[in-house]
Amino acid sequence: MGTKTISLADDAYEKLKAHKREGESFSDVVRRLAGGVTLSEYYGVLDEDTSSELEGILEGRRESRSETHRRRVSDIVDAFEE
Repeated sequence: MGTKTISLADDAYEKLKAHKREGESFSDVVRRLAGGVTLSEYYGVLDEDTSSELEGILEGRRESRSETHRRRVSDIVDAFEE
């Protein structure tokens, strides 16, 4: 793998440096920040009660979306049957 030299404004460098973790290279920091957030980064952050509450909320939203989807499909089918 090759390397590239880039120029950063001083404030951009300081912001990047602030995100650098112990043992991380700047390339690692850029990969981590540009790659988006993975769920594994949040493992253990929530306590059991909060985690259960969030799971309940997400399940309720999934069920609501599923019901909305079923109604829309039914409405479309009904429209074609008329």
